[in-house]
This record gives sequence, C-alpha cells and structure tokens, in this order.
Amino acid sequence: MTITAPNVLTLMRIAVVPLLIYLLTFTGPIPSAIAAAVFFVATLTDFLDGYIARIYGSVTNLGKFLDPLADKLLVTSALIMLAAMPRTPRIPAWIVVVLVARELLVTGLRAVAASRGRIIAAEELGKYKMALQAIALHGLLINYTYFHVDFFAAGMFVMWIALVVTVWSGADYFVRAWGVLMPPGPAAIAKRAAI
Repeated sequence: MTITAPNVLTLMRIAVVPLLIYLLTFTGPIPSAIAAAVFFVATLTDFLDGYIARIYGSVTNLGKFLDPLADKLLVTSALIMLAAMPRTPRIPAWIVVVLVARELLVTGLRAVAASRGRIIAAEELGKYKMALQAIALHGLLINYTYFHVDFFAAGMFVMWIALVVTVWSGADYFVRAWGVLMPPGPAAIAKRAAI
C-alpha cells in the first residue's frame, strides 16, 4: 500500500484531533485562540489534500476512506467539546446531537448501499454543509469579542445556516438512496427471476 502526500495530510488531520480536544479542556482567550488556530490549520490540510490528489492524480482508496473520516472526527470532536466545556455562552447540546446524528445516519446509509453494490457519492449540499460547519466552528472556537466582533454570535449565526443545510443534505441522501433501503417490489423480483 502506497502512502501518498494527500494521505499523509489526512493522517495529520486525524492526529490533530487529540490536541484539539486537550486545548478545549481549558477556558480563556489564549487556549481558545490556539484551539481555533489548530482547527484552521487542520481545515487547510483538508483543502490541500483534495487539491493535491486531484492535480497529481494521486486519489487512492485509502484516501477515499480516510478523508471523510478525518473530517467527521475533527468536526464532531470540536462540536462535542464546545457543548461540554464549562464556559458560557456555548453551543446548545441539541444542535450537536442533530449534526452528529446526521453524520452517523448518512455513514450507515452509505455502508448499507455499499453492501448492496451501490455507491452513494457525496453531493454539493454535503460540501456546502462541511464548509458552513467549518466557518461556524472557527467563530465558536474563538468565542470571545475581538475588534468589536462577537465571534461566538457570528459563529452561531453561521451554525444555524449550517444546521438547515445539514438536515437538508441528510434528507437528500435518504431520498436518493430510497431504492437501496426499500426491498424490491414484486415486479422487480419477477424481472430478476426471469433473467
């Protein structure tokens, strides 16, 4: 198995998750700023690994597996820690539950589809969802007011938009995969038997 540069960047993004969790056990402007900087660097590697893989044709099956896994680990870790950490204001826990539940449901849906020989590709809504969540999380991680900008309020504003897009994209996945989830009807069974 060949480890490519994009895969190394993805593995680095996964390796950053424990550091981010550790930083979010502290409150105060300095740990918050450092956590936001770590998250920013990690999101840059997400852009870079995809860019390098496409430009140099180094897309691998390992990369296809690790890249979305790294994104989910990074985002869900930040969301859970932001809801749990002892500082106010903080993101409502129910929003975190909705966002994480969507990721688990879609991952499960893809696994069912794959077991039946069908790949459900990521769609544009999923990319917008990820981008909006990342932007919102930067504000929520910074948390404090700088240069007359309330970063928590700005982050929550974008997070509300991300929440709508997240639920919308999750519903879109289920609509597109309806045929995979539902058992075939009598006509489809009869057609298969005739072949």
